[in-house]
Amino acid sequence: MKLSTKIILALFLVCLVPAIYFGIILVKEFKAVEGGFIFNYDVYGILGLVFILLSITFGTILYFKFLKNLALSKLLFFSSLPLTIAYGLTIYYLVNLNTLNSQMAKNLKILLNMSAENRYNTALWAILISIIYCIVLYSLFAYICKPLSRAEKVMTRLSDGRVREEDISLGGGKSFLSLENSMNKINYRYRENENILRKTRLETQKFIPKQFFKFLGKNDVTELELGNQVRKRATLLYCALKGDEEMRKSLSLEDNFNFLNSYLKVASPLIRRYGGFVDKYVGEGLIAVFSRPERALDCAHAIKKAISLENRTRQCDGCISARVSLHTGEVMVGIVGEEERKSPSIISDNINLITKLDKISDFMETHIVFTKALLDDLPARYSLRYRYVGSLKTERTELSIFESLEVYKRDKREKLTSLKGTFEHGVILYNNAEYDQSALKFEEVLKAVPNDKPSYIYYNKSIEKSSGKTN
Repeated sequence: MKLSTKIILALFLVCLVPAIYFGIILVKEFKAVEGGFIFNYDVYGILGLVFILLSITFGTILYFKFLKNLALSKLLFFSSLPLTIAYGLTIYYLVNLNTLNSQMAKNLKILLNMSAENRYNTALWAILISIIYCIVLYSLFAYICKPLSRAEKVMTRLSDGRVREEDISLGGGKSFLSLENSMNKINYRYRENENILRKTRLETQKFIPKQFFKFLGKNDVTELELGNQVRKRATLLYCALKGDEEMRKSLSLEDNFNFLNSYLKVASPLIRRYGGFVDKYVGEGLIAVFSRPERALDCAHAIKKAISLENRTRQCDGCISARVSLHTGEVMVGIVGEEERKSPSIISDNINLITKLDKISDFMETHIVFTKALLDDLPARYSLRYRYVGSLKTERTELSIFESLEVYKRDKREKLTSLKGTFEHGVILYNNAEYDQSALKFEEVLKAVPNDKPSYIYYNKSIEKSSGKTN
């Protein structure tokens, strides 16, 4: 028994004896007279009233403490027992009131308008008292069972997988403590499982990007099934990283591996930021997929800037350079493999196409190249300075290739933009085997921009082929 309970019990016992003694005096001072009741407020009567109120107060507190430690079935019984006894005694006294001849009984009959001849009022008072008893009993049971209503709501949430961050509290004392503890254990395990699942999803996204799920219309790795596939028009980005050969030779294989990863860590977050996802890492580069071509092109420019900044931070300007090739076309996004080993993958002939684009870009020493398919899909409001640099013939078609001029410094960018028509005319002449004329066009560009690599390569090829044609 708690100390507080012992103190209250002692106070109750101390008050109970004088309450009984002075209570007898109090009852005697409460007298029925013609037309009502009178009470003589003497010292003993007041003392009796005070001790009775104190003993009732302390007794009620003890009673509720007693109820609080009971199981639900016993709680319902003992909480309703005093009320039921009081109700039974009241009905019994009411029914037998007409047979009593005391002055108090006579006054009560007058007050309640009851008599042997008027039994109708007796029935009405009995019904009214019964209704009050039922209402009070219902309210009592509703209050006692209130924690069950809370438990029902909590279980509904838990069954739907909606956990609570805080501890569950039902109230209702010891009778619901076991249920409360059990529900908190369930809630805790739900939270633990939710945290594990969240961590698993975060780790899964490192292997299967969330954008991949969006492409397939799925939400979770558990929803992926072998054969899931969807055909989409998307933009493929191929980023190839090229390092300084002399510097790379001085590094061990492990250092080379870490060095390359340090630059991939620069490019990969940018791809996610612009709404794409890395499909695979290939050699010293990566292939990424975007649903919007303008976002892919923005990402390509951001990668170039970030790589340059990383080089300056490492104080090794030019130690790593990035070439980016882009193409827009149909791709198949799906799950390949077998039941024991499933793998997300992008399947498309366009993957081979962008690797060919990269080879052309490497040969021409350009930075960002893209096809006409991507250019055609760009929004009309999209601002971009570019130029036509040639064509790529495939088995099915011939693709026009363009270079972004946005990667160059301001002075060079403005000169190349103003000479765009001259350069593109030279490329067309070269494609038509008019090498003498094309050489003149590229020579004109080189006079203004001597370090323009594509013009330099085209000029030398034009001179070479022109000489061969002459011979």
